[in-house]
Order: sequence, then C-alpha cells, then structure tokens
Amino acid sequence: MSVRTQSSEESGETVHRAGFACFVGRPNAGKSTLTNALVGQKVAITANQPQTTRHTVRGIVHREDAQLILVDTPGLHKPRTLLGERLNDVVRTTWAEVDVIGFCLPANEKIGPGDRFIAKELAGIRKTPKIAIVTKTDLVDSKTLAEQLIAIDQLGKELGFEWAEIVPVSAVGDKQVNLLADLLVPLLPEGPALYPEGDLTDEPEQVMIAELIREAALEGVRDELPHSIAVVVEEMLPREDRPADKPLLDIHANLFIERPSQKGIIIGPKGKRLKEVGIKSRKQIEALLGTPVFLDLHVKVAKDWQRDPKQLRRLGF
Repeated sequence: MSVRTQSSEESGETVHRAGFACFVGRPNAGKSTLTNALVGQKVAITANQPQTTRHTVRGIVHREDAQLILVDTPGLHKPRTLLGERLNDVVRTTWAEVDVIGFCLPANEKIGPGDRFIAKELAGIRKTPKIAIVTKTDLVDSKTLAEQLIAIDQLGKELGFEWAEIVPVSAVGDKQVNLLADLLVPLLPEGPALYPEGDLTDEPEQVMIAELIREAALEGVRDELPHSIAVVVEEMLPREDRPADKPLLDIHANLFIERPSQKGIIIGPKGKRLKEVGIKSRKQIEALLGTPVFLDLHVKVAKDWQRDPKQLRRLGF
C-alpha cells in the first residue's frame, strides 16, 4: 500500500501536462469542497446534505507545469427517480472520458454499501488510473485515519485493482490539498493548456448563479426539502440609465418546488426565509461577478418535476 504524506521531488524536466480528473464518491463525501479548495475559489456548490451537485462543474487549476481540469459529478447512488437515473448516467459517461479518477471516502465514516457499489463500478474501468482520496481528515484522530487507509487499500485488493495513490486530505483545514494536485498531475497526458489563464470554470455564469441561489435556499430547510428545489435564472440584464461607474445587474430567477405545501417552507413566515435566501445568494453572486446585483426571486410549483421527463428537460437536466 502506498500512502502519500509528503511531496516527492520531481525530476528536472519541464514537461507541461493538461487533462481531466474527476472526483467520485457517495453523496456528501466532500467532492465539491475539495474542488473549491484545489481551484482556490468557489466553483462547486457545497451543502451539508447529499445530492446538491446536479451539474458537471469544471474547476480549472492553473500551474506552471500543468493545467488540471476538475470535473465534479453528482454523487453516484441507487436511483429512486428519473432524475436519479439521469444523474447516474452523467457520472458513468464522465468516468469514461477523464484521465484520472479520484474516489473520495470520508475519514469519519466506515466504508459502507454505497462505497462498495461505486468501487465495484470503478473496478470495471480498467484503463483509467484511480486515486483514493480520504477526505475530512480534520474530523478524526490518527488511529481512525490509519484504520480507514488500511480498509481502503483492502477494498481495492478485494475488487482486483490497485490504487495509483491513497491520499489523506482535509479541504477545510487545507491539509495536503497541494500534495493531491502534485499526485494528480503526473497522471495527465503531456500537452498545452486547454483553457486560457485566469479561467476557473467553463460553467456558464447563469448556471453558477442558479447553483448559488439553490445552495442558499437549501441552507435552512435541508430536512424538509433535501432534493425538491430547482433554480432557473430567467434573465440577466444590466439596468438601463445607470452611470458607467455605478452599474447594476438585474437578475430574475425562479425557484421551483414539487408541491404547493412546500411553498410556505421556502418563503417562510412573512417572506422572511426567501428574503434571507436573496441576501445570502446576492452577496455570493456579487463576489462571483464583481458587480452590484439586484436579485428578484419567485417561488413556483412544478408538480413532481423529478419524475417528469418534460419538466426535467425544461429545468436543465
């Protein structure tokens, strides 16, 4: 078993590499937080409940020796709805197209059936190198961490493959995040940069804005509405008649829920919850776009949208 805890000196050659890595794992295994830590800015939505990532967000890590493009997929899980099946298809398609796969396993949770389900699928992808990334190491002591590392090594052996590396990291504590990048880079093909310097993601701005609103909307209601919110940005327009040095961007967005009874949960007493969602997401959107924003939010019912192919298409899935 090779567990990396410190960076090895690279040989003196200056080869440039560029390629795609994707993080997989059970929902809520720390994939999005890790993407954000590596890129150094928030490009993937993070929240404390499973199933928050629904779009393949690409984070781009620029280094002198390489460009690492991170593909953040939804968590693979046993699907219960049409949306669930579509998300799993997205994951499998992505695995077939990347140069390296990072399997995220939280340090503070024993390997369970969900992890085995994913590891089994990974075992079928022969050619792509696989790194096991032990996330959330700040939440455990060294004995628990050591046990998890051994269990992960064992898991690969049971399924007939060897991990290219096993790396413990804490994205929140910023421990070993750079080391992880150092280990991913040599597994990428040689080649020039694929994206311009300074690009951090290839997600359209509207998609990122919708994700920030959805993250804020999920914040206080994760128990009542874990998966029932979809956000669509209907339009983004610069406000007319504003002086050039005081621009204002008008953003109109709809939050879709599945049942009329959920409307009150999102809006809150006297509109208080929706107002909080607006304030919180507006700050994040302004930081992302670098311009003042007027955010207009409306809550609408799209009955059982997770099970309806027509509605799924309309909401971008």
